[in-house]
Amino acid sequence: MTHDLVERLVGHRTCLAQELRERWHDGEDQTVEHYLEISEALDRTTALLTALVPRGWLVLGLLGLAPAFVTDRGAPVALVIGLGGVLLAHQALRRLAAGLWHLAGAVIAWQQVAPLFHAASRLEMGGVPATAHVSCSGSSGSRDAPVLLAAHDLVFRYRNRGEPILRGCSLQVYAGDRLLLAGPTGGGKSTFASLLTGLRQPESGLLLLWGLDRQSLGAWGWRQRIVAAPQFHENHVLTGTFAFNLLMGRRWPPRPEDIDAAGRVCDELGLGDLLARMPAGLLQMVGETGWQLSHGERSRLYIARALLQGVDLILLDESFAALDPETLRRTLRCVLDRAPTLLVIAHP
Repeated sequence: MTHDLVERLVGHRTCLAQELRERWHDGEDQTVEHYLEISEALDRTTALLTALVPRGWLVLGLLGLAPAFVTDRGAPVALVIGLGGVLLAHQALRRLAAGLWHLAGAVIAWQQVAPLFHAASRLEMGGVPATAHVSCSGSSGSRDAPVLLAAHDLVFRYRNRGEPILRGCSLQVYAGDRLLLAGPTGGGKSTFASLLTGLRQPESGLLLLWGLDRQSLGAWGWRQRIVAAPQFHENHVLTGTFAFNLLMGRRWPPRPEDIDAAGRVCDELGLGDLLARMPAGLLQMVGETGWQLSHGERSRLYIARALLQGVDLILLDESFAALDPETLRRTLRCVLDRAPTLLVIAHP
C-alpha cells in the first residue's frame, strides 16, 4: 500500500494534467478493496493461529487434568508432570503459531513483489527474453499523406545486458499525424523515442525518415528533421540568456526574426508574464547562476525550444506532466497549431 501511495503521489500532477476529471480516481476503490481483502485474510489467519490453536490446546489440556484434581485420585507427581507437559505444549504451539503467522505474511508479501522479480529477470516462458512493445494511437493525419517516418521490427539492447530492451517495434508516421505513445513506466517509450531521434542506434530493423535511412541523411540531416523534448531529468536549462536557451537549436547568434518568433511562441505558451517580470526579458540570464525557473516554466521552455527548430517531426516525452490543467490546455493548443507532425509520450 505504501508503494502504491508513493506512486500515486508522484504521478498526481500528471494525472490532473493529462486525465479527464472523471478518470482522476479510476482504480482507487478497487485498490482499497484489494488491500482490505488481503488484510481480512491475514487477520483471520492470525486469529486462528494465535488464539484458537495454542489457547484451545491449553483449555483442552486443563480440562483433561481437571477430573484428577477434583477427585484427588491421581498421584501428585503424575499431575505435576501432566500439567508441565500441557504448559510446554502450549508454549511450543505459541511459537509454532507465531512462525506460521510470519510465514503467511511472507507469502502475501511475495505475492506483491513477485512481479518485480519477474520483470527484472525479463524472462518469459521457454527462456525467451522478454521485450517491451510500444504502440501508438490517436492519429489524425490523412492516409493519403506521405509517410514521414517508418520503423520496422526495431531491436535494441544495452551493451551491458544480454536480452533486448526492445524487440519487434514498428511504427508508421504520416505527415500531419498527431500520435500518442502511452505505456507504463519502464515500458521502453523513451528508449524507443531515442531510436527515432537518432540518439541511439537500433541493433537491427529498418528506420526511415522520408524514405531515407540515417546513413543516407547523416546525423546532422536526421536531427534537422526530427527533434525531441526529452523527459525533465534528461533536459537542461543552460547558464545563458533565456533567448539562447530557446534558440540554441535554431540558430545562434539569432537574427531579429528569430527573436520575434521566440517571443510569439512564449506568449502562446503562457510565458509572457514570466518575460514581463524579467528585467531583461528574453536577454535575462537564467540557469544555475541566473533567474531560477519553476518546473512548469522549464517544461514550457523545453517545448518552445523544440517548436522553434522548425523540424518535420516533434517528439514530446512527458512534457506536460508539470502543468496545471489550464496551462496544459493553452500549451497543447500551441503545440497542435505549430507542430507539423507530433508524437506525444505519456503515461496511460
